Amino acid sequence: MATRAARLSAEPAAGQAATVRGLTRSFGDRRVLGGVDLDIAPGEFVALLGRSGSGKSTLLRVLAGLDREARGEIGVATTVAVSFQEPRLVPWKRVLANVALGLRGPDPVGRARAALAEVGLTEHLNAWPLTLSGGEAQRVSLARALVREPGLLLLDEPFGALDALTKISMHRLVVDLWARHRPGVLLVTHDVDEALLLADRVLVLDGGRIAHESAVPLARPRHRDHHDLVALRAGLLRRLGVDPEETA
Repeated sequence: MATRAARLSAEPAAGQAATVRGLTRSFGDRRVLGGVDLDIAPGEFVALLGRSGSGKSTLLRVLAGLDREARGEIGVATTVAVSFQEPRLVPWKRVLANVALGLRGPDPVGRARAALAEVGLTEHLNAWPLTLSGGEAQRVSLARALVREPGLLLLDEPFGALDALTKISMHRLVVDLWARHRPGVLLVTHDVDEALLLADRVLVLDGGRIAHESAVPLARPRHRDHHDLVALRAGLLRRLGVDPEETA
């Protein structure tokens, strides 16, 4: 793959769901990404942490094909799906139509129904988006992403606007759906605990590059107070410039 404007037509490296080499992105005189290298294996759950403005969402948008101004070598799985913090449902279409929107192949409505059943929303097929709770709307967004059976699922802080109890149930749902469908996942988040509870590997974006990575070799479900997670959490917080004692 030759260096060029970043595009999603290139194939990922053998055995990978996504590969990034030397990715750069500037906004005017400000360089946000300064040579990012990244691999995501098929079925791997990767979380990306970083300070505000570090370029996390910019990297995700490039992988999603939503930012064509970046430079570098990009290879992604054939099908990419995205779920954002805002569910971005079409307000004048009912829930079932939102999930089936743009879906290709045989029986799109039947597949959309099955996806909504997976996220526990069978009774809301004909609901309007504005009648849904925040957690329900986010479930619809996940159903819309997963019904396409993506090789790469991109999650841009999808739980950031949810209350604590809803967030816990959404974490469980995402892990269950990921285990069932096994896409490669990149989760962008500000929440260190969320990253450690969900991901196989946690990355820290700093200075425009992947500055650190930590494997999380623990079976799921995980508990925040597990001694291994406590140690990993402290190390990641320090990488992010936060004193772990201040968050205890």
